[in-house]
Amino acid sequence: MSATAKRWAGPMALYLLGIFMGALDTGIITPARPLISTQLGVDESAGIWMITIYTLAYAAAIPIMGKLADRSGRKPIYLLSIALFGAGSLLCGLSQDVGSFGMLIAARALQAIGGGGILPIATAEVGTTVPQERRGLALGLVGAVYGVANIFGASAGSLVLQIAGAENWQWIFYINIPITLAILVTGALILPNHTSEKVAPIDVWGSLVLVAMILSLLYGLRNLDYLDVATSITSTEVWPFLAAFLALLPVLIVVERRAADPVLHLSYFTDRGIALTLLLSLLSGVILMGVVFVPEFAENALRLPAGSGGYAVIALGLTSGVGAPLSGRLTDRFGPRLVLGFGALICLLAAVSLIGWAIPAPSTVSVMVSLCLLGLGLGFVVGSPLNYMMLERTAPEDSSSALATLSLMRSIGTTLAPAVMVGFLAQAGGVIQADVTAALPRSVPAPALPHAAELQATLTRWKSDPDLADRLGTLDPALLAPTDLTIDPTAGGTLPEPLVQELRTADVTTIVAVSKDVARAMFARETPHTIETITAGVTSGIDGVDAGLAGTADAEKKMTDSLATMSANLTAMAEAQQKMSRQLNEMDEGLAGMRKGVAGLDAGIAGMKKGIAGLDRAVAGMDEGLTAQRAALAGAEQGAAAAAHSPDPGVASQAAAQLAGLRGAVQDLENKRAAAVSQRTGLQAKLDQAVAKRADLVASQAKLQQGRSALAQARTKLTRGRDELLTAHSDLTDARAALLAKQDELRTTREQMVELRDAIPAAFDTALTTYLDEIDQAAPDIELAYQRGLNQGFRGVYLLFGGAAALALVALALVGRPRT
Repeated sequence: MSATAKRWAGPMALYLLGIFMGALDTGIITPARPLISTQLGVDESAGIWMITIYTLAYAAAIPIMGKLADRSGRKPIYLLSIALFGAGSLLCGLSQDVGSFGMLIAARALQAIGGGGILPIATAEVGTTVPQERRGLALGLVGAVYGVANIFGASAGSLVLQIAGAENWQWIFYINIPITLAILVTGALILPNHTSEKVAPIDVWGSLVLVAMILSLLYGLRNLDYLDVATSITSTEVWPFLAAFLALLPVLIVVERRAADPVLHLSYFTDRGIALTLLLSLLSGVILMGVVFVPEFAENALRLPAGSGGYAVIALGLTSGVGAPLSGRLTDRFGPRLVLGFGALICLLAAVSLIGWAIPAPSTVSVMVSLCLLGLGLGFVVGSPLNYMMLERTAPEDSSSALATLSLMRSIGTTLAPAVMVGFLAQAGGVIQADVTAALPRSVPAPALPHAAELQATLTRWKSDPDLADRLGTLDPALLAPTDLTIDPTAGGTLPEPLVQELRTADVTTIVAVSKDVARAMFARETPHTIETITAGVTSGIDGVDAGLAGTADAEKKMTDSLATMSANLTAMAEAQQKMSRQLNEMDEGLAGMRKGVAGLDAGIAGMKKGIAGLDRAVAGMDEGLTAQRAALAGAEQGAAAAAHSPDPGVASQAAAQLAGLRGAVQDLENKRAAAVSQRTGLQAKLDQAVAKRADLVASQAKLQQGRSALAQARTKLTRGRDELLTAHSDLTDARAALLAKQDELRTTREQMVELRDAIPAAFDTALTTYLDEIDQAAPDIELAYQRGLNQGFRGVYLLFGGAAALALVALALVGRPRT
């Protein structure tokens, strides 16, 4: 090795190590980008700012760091850039602990500011210190290291995620810290410090206007709907920012014409060769950004877990590692145009292979072949040819400025391209949501509810029963009909934003699990109303049954009380009937006695009447005897008077004796007559008494007969009333039995309703489990729908990639040879 080679070998190794670290960090974040976006709660469009903010700040830092390097020397600014890059890496890692996406973006910007000084300073140092005959090889090594590190960074990111775990993505940034420390320590010892003799002021205004233009263009492109450009370009989120970009263009021209050392040398754009070279640099940045989405594409195409797609980039990196140094050697031999054209053609073939083969028919072969073509093309495009073309078209003293402008244009391409490319993927996210939800099962068998069929039959029968219809409440028997549940993801509006975000950040290996989350969300959105409706209806039915049970309990108690009262009344009526029967018997006996008494009285009255009549006849006979005796006595008195005068004392004595005897007979007959009259009077009195008694007895008998008739009628009424009460008692007993049967049915129905109501949540959980099982069965269709949806986005990405390659071929055809 010559002495000159030895002098630049050590510094070049450090510069290449810095380039390697900076380029590695561009690629290392690509497999982790979706994971970081998900964990920090941002969508795809916002997550791409992890890359675009880096390329934007990188582009803005290039001229500033270049000027500082020219003024203060390349060594201190290079080491400052390395230190800033390391500090930004540390803060990027700490943003996970803080959980702040804003901190991550700010730290990425700090990284980029450091990176803005690494590549241009290292490239300028290599391009100016390496001998002319070895410059192509040296610049080829710069391009190779940059390209290979950029590409293998994705593999390194997957490796770090596999070792540390996807949830510990901060380590993809922490690995920069030991490299930073090694470069700082070694660089302070061995790096030379070259400065420029003439240093123009930093073009601050030009840098600010350029950054504002890029930001406006970025924001407008970010909000553009690439599936409906004509409509979305009229949105206030798009056209004002695109208009601002166009409005700032003349401002930039004015500012740059007045700048002592403009950030963009407008004179470069007046030279067709240089302008086309700068255009090629911008297009190379667009082409390079195709690598950003390779891990995600490989994961989708090969169905790899999130974060592992970086390994698929190894194929791309190997061929790029071959192409980059080879491009340097071929550039020294054949010139940069031919080499760059070959690289652009290979990139175009890679785009055709990706769009026409790997995307519609993903397989290990189609993906690997396409990636190998992509890597080979990138190795030629991002290697030495562009640097060589720029240096051979500018003066040696302008090499730093020229290479800085070249890097700036590439950075503008790497800044704008992801914003457009991620737009395709963001639009594909909407397609994915529609396609995946369309692939989900649209219905699930109705949950089996206990006693549903019995209750439906019972409640349907109740609807025709006036006594039970009001017990249904709001419970419609049709609610219990075993119908399938319709699952419509679009019903009730769009999915919740977290689920939309989860769909957008899913990959083909997790889409089924995410679909299950969507299913759970749909169940959580759609079934509560059904559950609430059924539960409310059943609860209303239970309340109605409870009210019915309470009412039947009251009615049954009243019936029982009424039956008890009726039984008591029946008993009392039976006793009254017995008493009335006894009284009637007694009355019959009394009437019989009265009839006998009346008959006896009638017989006594008749006897007494006969006695009175006999007495009357005896008195009349006596009266006749007395009359005769009194006449005889009068004659005897006359005879006695005559005899008294008779001298015959015997005659007088006999006449006196006859007179006394006759007088005695008359007196005796009078006495007897008086006795007979007295007896007749007494017997008449008794007769009168007997007649009076008989009249009283007849009157009493009539009253007793009336009383008996009344009592007999009362007993008849009582018997009839008792019969009616017996019938009512029997009817009430039957009604109570029917009420008790209905009460038993109500209790049974209530128990069934309670069991059904309590089983509703578990039944719908079972329905969800069944639905999730159906999703598992539909997993191949869901994964295919996801792949196809996301492939629409990748088709747009690699159409842009292929378009940039095709445009590069056109520009190369127009660039011409450099003027000598």
